[in-house]
Amino acid sequence: MDDRQRVALEGLDRRLIGSTPKLVCEGAWKLFGPGAEGFLRAHGGTATLAEIGSAGLVPAVRNVDLAVQAGESFVVMGLSGCGKSTLLRCLSRITELTAGRITLDGRDLGLLSRDELVDLRRHKMGMVFQHFALLPHLTVLENVAFPLRIQGRSAVEREARARELIEVVGLGGREQYFPRQLSGGQQQRVGIARSLAVNPEVWFLDEPFSALDPLIRSEMQEEFLRLRNMFSTTIVFITHDLDEAVRLATRIAIMRDGEIIQTDTPEQLILRPANSYVEEFTRRIPRAKVLTVGSVMRASTTVEAGSGSDSVVRVDAKICDVAAAVLAAPGPVRVANATGSVVGSLDRETVISVLADTRSR
Repeated sequence: MDDRQRVALEGLDRRLIGSTPKLVCEGAWKLFGPGAEGFLRAHGGTATLAEIGSAGLVPAVRNVDLAVQAGESFVVMGLSGCGKSTLLRCLSRITELTAGRITLDGRDLGLLSRDELVDLRRHKMGMVFQHFALLPHLTVLENVAFPLRIQGRSAVEREARARELIEVVGLGGREQYFPRQLSGGQQQRVGIARSLAVNPEVWFLDEPFSALDPLIRSEMQEEFLRLRNMFSTTIVFITHDLDEAVRLATRIAIMRDGEIIQTDTPEQLILRPANSYVEEFTRRIPRAKVLTVGSVMRASTTVEAGSGSDSVVRVDAKICDVAAAVLAAPGPVRVANATGSVVGSLDRETVISVLADTRSR
């Protein structure tokens, strides 16, 4: 792993560090407009927004480095027009880079032939988009089985797999429905099942829930979390919604004007924002839902006698999940790690401070 990849991995969940990145993006540029490649070469592979604008080009992705680990839920977020969806399309090579390199399992996607790229998408990639893109003339069963049909699987095999996934996403009994007979949330479940049909190694999701009503959106986020735990797949998820990103992400990359400003865990984005933009961007994240006990506890291997030490909370628990127990205790509660060893204490004043922090809204 080179230095650029190590920087891109900074802040990654410790369970994932040390393995080889699944998906790596190095020095990626995507400029729209005539002469974009020549323009970048003339500027030595770098250019400011002003220079790009003066050349009549539109900057979508600018010098992006990132590394996504196997099994990670990597969320890219930013305001509309920041380039996040274009970045995802570049990662899957739906859109060609102007400059830079993207590798999957060390394989340079830019060097693949058309046939090799088609084969890679058929067997290793799953994609879900904001607009469900279901085939209206096919039933639910046929839509879900469609990628397997493209692979050339037998009718028996693809029907069995499709029925299995339809049950997984909670649509059992609707196999013969057509898309027009389903609600928006049900249609998106079909899209998710279809994207999982080939058991993809990398799952790309581009704002898949943004067109749904708030209640259905929350239900689909729950469904996503359930499916994430069922399938060993690497996820790149695009959203503009902070709450959604915090809920679903292992790490979050915040984009602005085509650049990635900071990549880190949700907790570290709050505790150590890279600049004022990230600080302002994350200001309304409910801190109690993001901060862990370990980030605010008082480190210690003992707790004072008679302080409420009969209560124990996990060091990796979220403050929102332990607040009631801590507030009800007569004094500081013990904090234990995964092996049960006491590593610190947490008092009600600290919890109240997190709950009342004005930056949470």
